[in-house]
Amino acid sequence: MTASPVAETTKTETETEAKTGTETGGGSRRAPLILRNRAFAAVWLGQVLTQAAVRMFQVGVCWWIVAHAVDDARGLASGLFMAACTLPAVALAPVVAAAVARFAHRSVLRTAAALAGGTAGALALWAYGGDLPLATVYAAGLALATCQAFFDPCLTTSVPELVDDADIETATGFELSTQSLAGLGGALLGALTVDRAGVAGLAAGCAAAYLGAALLVASARFRTVAPDAGADASAPPGRRTLRRILGELPYVRRILICFTAANLFTTAVFVVIPLYTRSVLAGGGGTVALLEASLGTGALVGAFTGTRVPGRPTVAGAYCLGLMALALALPGLVAHRPVIAGCLAVAGWCAGAVSVRFVALFQRLVPAADKPGFFAVMQAVLGASLPVASLVFGFAGDFLSPRTLCLVQGVGLVPAACALALLRSPAPAPAAAEPAGGER
Repeated sequence: MTASPVAETTKTETETEAKTGTETGGGSRRAPLILRNRAFAAVWLGQVLTQAAVRMFQVGVCWWIVAHAVDDARGLASGLFMAACTLPAVALAPVVAAAVARFAHRSVLRTAAALAGGTAGALALWAYGGDLPLATVYAAGLALATCQAFFDPCLTTSVPELVDDADIETATGFELSTQSLAGLGGALLGALTVDRAGVAGLAAGCAAAYLGAALLVASARFRTVAPDAGADASAPPGRRTLRRILGELPYVRRILICFTAANLFTTAVFVVIPLYTRSVLAGGGGTVALLEASLGTGALVGAFTGTRVPGRPTVAGAYCLGLMALALALPGLVAHRPVIAGCLAVAGWCAGAVSVRFVALFQRLVPAADKPGFFAVMQAVLGASLPVASLVFGFAGDFLSPRTLCLVQGVGLVPAACALALLRSPAPAPAAAEPAGGER
């Protein structure tokens, strides 16, 4: 990464802001991170806008396919679209890792947001001009997902460049909450916008959000982070393969495998919700917005309260996955709108709480030099199940009731929860002998 000429100035400004926040908070109480760190606040708001835009586009187009564009095989059509939206994060992981390691992070973030804004703007103009082919919407979804595949891991890698070490966990909570805010805002606007303004209005709104994010990122200043103490200065950074990074982190690798298996069932909710709304609840865009917003609200609360869940991360994560299994299965038994909204809120809280615990853990376990590659491969490993889940549950939705799909989701999460609960923590540094497999 190219060192910025304003790095030292930015560091001084950030330290001054931190001191000011401490003083104004009356000693032990500090102002919220986004109020005392303007650079992080700008980038965080940029991530809120980009993820809200991509979520709004995905929810809106899924509802457009199910309710307006396709008469037969709606499940497969919407599943194909969601699969296209999740492929870039998996297929481009090595490219993303190389780009994040090589180029200034602010440039990567700004460029990704600007290109996404141009793509959405072009789609809006096409839609306003006449009939919009389904293949064009699929291509636009693929392009927006590609831009987001660069944006998200780059921002995660950039957290230490924006905040002090003591604020990393707090910043991680804010960063992960953007997915919840995006799920809330994007879900509320996506289906409703399609019902009122069509795909043209949907794409225009997304373009405005992306371009606003590009301006926010361009206004932020990133500082240079010193390499880890004890790191081999002669070793060229960014040369380790993604396989080697995970190979040297077996504990982290096993956690990622557990969550990849869980994602096969949790992420199917984005395909199931439109099908459930149309087939079981006989609702419209407002119902889709309610259910998606319930999921997003729960995830938002979970992102800010996840650090308060007691126990080791693997044990807390196992309990959360078990609770999520119950929440996702219940709509298969009870088809009442308030009950379903409540279940999705609980499922969202579990997802948000688990995410903040484990990403904060990874921020501290993974060496700084490996973070660009690690967070790219993390996104790829976790995202590898998304296209499969979208296609399988979308195809199954044309033959099975959405209520049956809900039950399948709940049952499928149980093995992943058990595997996570049985996962052992890494052994402490050699000292006194301990029983095999013992934990602190």
